[in-house]
Amino acid sequence: MNKDILINDLMSLEEYAKNRSEFRKGILLHKQYRNLQIGDAVTLFFEDRRTIHYQIQEMLRIEKIFEEEGIREELSSYNPLIPNGDNWKATMMIQYTDPQERQIALSKMVGIEDCVWVKVGDNELIYAVADEDLDRTREDKTSSVHFLRFQFDSDILDEINETASIVFGIDHKHYDTNTGDIEGKLKTSIVNDLD
Repeated sequence: MNKDILINDLMSLEEYAKNRSEFRKGILLHKQYRNLQIGDAVTLFFEDRRTIHYQIQEMLRIEKIFEEEGIREELSSYNPLIPNGDNWKATMMIQYTDPQERQIALSKMVGIEDCVWVKVGDNELIYAVADEDLDRTREDKTSSVHFLRFQFDSDILDEINETASIVFGIDHKHYDTNTGDIEGKLKTSIVNDLD
């Protein structure tokens, strides 16, 4: 099923300016149940068609893009971040308030994006595919933002529901932790992303 956002789905800059406040309020409410803290410093923000639609509208507004070619470029950049029914896609943020602490942590966490996993029921860990658009890690430091895709085969998809145990974790040597079984509105929200 194609979930891509098309030009016709977007508001013009003028229309968005009129509706932005209400649109933003709805998105913030929606996003409230789409983020997951893993340990003290890492948060996953699960993307879906609605969150990406908002990001595109915001980019068009900020960059004042109104010509078709520019709009198409934004669509081609952002549409790949929408889950397509057999995966979850998330923006991973590593957050430290103190700049010095952040710099030290990011230098120790090189490769962390390849150590993020999900476990469904008694199945093996499924590691996220990280940063498919471009590499965000250098030899001496990782980025504070990564884009992840958790890809499922049909057997696992059949097991993912609101009663299944779903645990996320990271097994990096400098950041080793997991969430325990997730529950509540977050679980409902991401389970609904799957066809």
